[in-house]
Amino acid sequence: MCGIAGVIGDYQKYNFDDMMKSQIHRGPDAQHTFLDKGYGIFGHNRLAIIDIKKQSDQPFFDVSGRYVIVFNGEIYNYIELKSELILDYSFKTASDTEVLLAAYIKYGADCLSKLNGMFAFAIWDLKEKKLFAARDRFGVKPFFYTHLANTLIFSSEIKAIHKSGIDKKPNQDSWIRYFCEGSYGQPDDTFWDGIYQLAGGHYLEYEQDTLTIYKWYDFVSAVANQPKMTNYEEAVHHYKNLLLDSIHLRFRADVPVGFNVSGGLDSSALLALINASHPHPFNVEAFTFYTGSVDYDELPWVEQMMRHYQNPLHKVLLSADEVPTLSEKISYFQDEPFGGIPTLAYSKLFEKALSQGIKVILDGQGMDEQLAGYDYYTSSLSTTIQGVTKSPYRPQMLDASLLKIQKKNTYIQPFTEHIQNLQYRDLFYTKIPRALRFNDRVSMTYSIELREPFLDYRLVEFGFSLPLEYKIKFGEVKKILRDIIAGYLPETLVYAPKRPMQTPQREWLGNELKAYVNSHLEAIKNGEFSHWFSHEVITDEWKKYLKGDNESSFFIWQLVNFSLLTRMGN
Repeated sequence: MCGIAGVIGDYQKYNFDDMMKSQIHRGPDAQHTFLDKGYGIFGHNRLAIIDIKKQSDQPFFDVSGRYVIVFNGEIYNYIELKSELILDYSFKTASDTEVLLAAYIKYGADCLSKLNGMFAFAIWDLKEKKLFAARDRFGVKPFFYTHLANTLIFSSEIKAIHKSGIDKKPNQDSWIRYFCEGSYGQPDDTFWDGIYQLAGGHYLEYEQDTLTIYKWYDFVSAVANQPKMTNYEEAVHHYKNLLLDSIHLRFRADVPVGFNVSGGLDSSALLALINASHPHPFNVEAFTFYTGSVDYDELPWVEQMMRHYQNPLHKVLLSADEVPTLSEKISYFQDEPFGGIPTLAYSKLFEKALSQGIKVILDGQGMDEQLAGYDYYTSSLSTTIQGVTKSPYRPQMLDASLLKIQKKNTYIQPFTEHIQNLQYRDLFYTKIPRALRFNDRVSMTYSIELREPFLDYRLVEFGFSLPLEYKIKFGEVKKILRDIIAGYLPETLVYAPKRPMQTPQREWLGNELKAYVNSHLEAIKNGEFSHWFSHEVITDEWKKYLKGDNESSFFIWQLVNFSLLTRMGN
């Protein structure tokens, strides 16, 4: 996992060195650039994970010297792919980077469907003067760009494009949807004017000032082509094998690998399957966070889980007095709104992993979306997963002029079943894109590669395709996963009810962090974008919150987020 950057066209107008410096946390092991004089410049910040020798540094050239690649991510099945390519290509390294480049040379854009991994990469053809860039199926790895009259600028982080010299202006439409709907953006936009992201499962080509974007991953067709399971035991066997293989592939690294653990079913599954599939599981270190709150902490559940195995467990405490300083830091690295105090707690986990010499962490994201694990998939009540009955949004905090121009998000519904359409929305538009964005940026803040074994595309496609009764039965969600894990852990853990990952954010914001929130409300009132808001409404909502109308703290955190990201000099 690394940071990539490039400017094709009038590159001399832009500050490429500043772009590279702004992403150094993504790749502290090596930084190199390549200039194709008169055409473009490419850069790479390397976090060395596979084949850590210097010969695998990037920008990386193929053996003929025609193609050069900058690549962020990992191709987990690179060993298998290499065995297919070795008759056509003379490899000079043991890296997955060279395998990816060789696959592109042989198959062109069709190589993408052969890749099992997380990736965002760009390949420059020095002969044709043409750029090819692609992003993985679910958008695990980021790819941002801005397209000007005769120049394309791309990078792994938004801040790098701003550092190039592009003006930093908030995207008003994105911010309106954030405050009105809680939206963290559509698959191809950002919170900043003129800066876009290549959507997951898409690739682009850029030649002679012309940018063209294509969709390469057809999830709906992939689900339709899954084997039809009419026997539950057969489905369990197939799904279990996919789970074990997914975790096996994600242990491919030439550096130490650890994992995150919480008290939920998905973490229990990750813990059990790591210990079932790894040849030396007791050497794999686990990390969890807590806040010291008995009402929210999952530490007792985690410790109960860990008693069944011998993985070293590192427990990391987040306290309220750390929030002001830490939120400033994490906001800088996130570039866009992030999920509040849970993200800050998560950041401390990666900081601890770094101190232990761990460079790769496995995480349990993605299971709820493929196995219909959220309660609202089957509930007719207007409640959220947190049990909040009142809307967490306060659109009235915005000025009436902005509410009039609100563009509501719409989501396609490609399936005939309602629940599958909800899963599809959460997988490609809401839950997963949001979590992946938070997780990528918070892990890379500390130069840690985060891997998501439950987002292996084979697993997601198969799990998504299963009959609903294999996922939910008698009110029990993620049934097939629970039945698999029942062979490893006691029933008290396997069949425990779902608990959302929480922190005492609601209480802290109104008590220990009251002055901190007040400072941000004042900053908004006196800031450049003061006219975006109704300050009387904000004041009234804040007073009600402090008096106990605080079932949700999301709208308070929205204001803090906005202040953090839009202050001058940020």
